[in-house]
Amino acid sequence: MENRHKPNPDDRSDNVEKLQEMIHNTIENIEEAEESMQFTDSSEQRQQIEAKNERRLESINAMRSEVKDEANANNQYE
Repeated sequence: MENRHKPNPDDRSDNVEKLQEMIHNTIENIEEAEESMQFTDSSEQRQQIEAKNERRLESINAMRSEVKDEANANNQYE
């Protein structure tokens, strides 16, 4: 009988690159949102964009911390 539930090996070798790409994409989203604020007259929409960008910045900080952790882990195993 085949073992269909065999877990995939934990390959974390490209996590740093994936995280860096996610950071880059999030920064682009922040910039695009700030540009779009120039074209909105609604203070409510501006507040929503600002709140979302604040959450994005928090995510970036968390991802940068994770990049450091991953880089340190990769250096330990090399």
